[in-house]
Amino acid sequence: MTTLDPVSTRQHAHGLDENDPLRQFRKRFYVPPGTTYLDGNSLGLLSREAERSVFDALESWKTQGIDGWLAADPPWFTLGEQLGAKMAPLVGAAPESVVVTGSTTVNLHQAIGSFYRPAGRRRKILATGLDFPSDVYAMQSQIRLRGGDPERDLILVPSRDGRTISEDDLVAAMTDEVALTMLPSVLYRSGQLLDIPRLTTAAHEVGIAIGFDCAHSVGALPHRFDEWCIDFAVWCTYKHLNAGPGGIGALYVNPRHFGTVPALAGWWGFRRDRQFEMAHEWDGAEHAGAFQIGTIPLLSSAALLGSLAIFEEAGIEAIRAKSLAQTD
Repeated sequence: MTTLDPVSTRQHAHGLDENDPLRQFRKRFYVPPGTTYLDGNSLGLLSREAERSVFDALESWKTQGIDGWLAADPPWFTLGEQLGAKMAPLVGAAPESVVVTGSTTVNLHQAIGSFYRPAGRRRKILATGLDFPSDVYAMQSQIRLRGGDPERDLILVPSRDGRTISEDDLVAAMTDEVALTMLPSVLYRSGQLLDIPRLTTAAHEVGIAIGFDCAHSVGALPHRFDEWCIDFAVWCTYKHLNAGPGGIGALYVNPRHFGTVPALAGWWGFRRDRQFEMAHEWDGAEHAGAFQIGTIPLLSSAALLGSLAIFEEAGIEAIRAKSLAQTD
């Protein structure tokens, strides 16, 4: 076992701090006194930008009332789409492919319900035995809603060591009985980063739709959703994206699926130019916005607006470079 010299280790850390191009961002966050905060993977800290955005939203509500839907800056009416466009560079997607809406679990139900299409032999969902519980509950629920049996129709590929998943095992499990593969981008127990391009290609080669829960990776490293050709992804905003406890969720839909009728249709997914016709016949937005369900929650969305301004300034590539440098 290598013994680390505490003096040289501290000097190395100070050297990294001195040469850190992102060091100025620390003072823009509220850090609990007397702490070295390492829990951003669970709940990110409040930034001054996010705080200011929430106060601005409250001021708009106070001074504009209902007029804020169109007159606020930015207008509340299209805030989900605007935030999706701002987040799109973080996930390597076209602006119209990303929308901010609901929560991670609600979006899981929306996405799985929309893209899990059991038919004939293909009735199973493939996932991992190390998935976050909420993902498993959602998959079990969606199987039951289609008259299936989760004990039979949900394949949870086991871990060989209790911490990681073999990608070879995942690929081997992609048989002609699988209708949907739903995987985490990062295993929350160990931090294992799955090879999304490889797994997506493997799934599509055998006719399986594939989606990813990216709650533990978006905001920590770059993604290339469009390039990788994944079918969909969901993620949260309260971890690495620092949008606050229970912050609004986000959803990516590949453009080839635009026009898909969502499993859970709601009025906020209706075409904006016809929304107040109050028609009973579904006419969804012609982009990822169709997968929204209910009215966007303004205050949690406002926090995200401020937080994303920091990411736009810092750059996700620089954030990832710092992460890798810290673990050399």
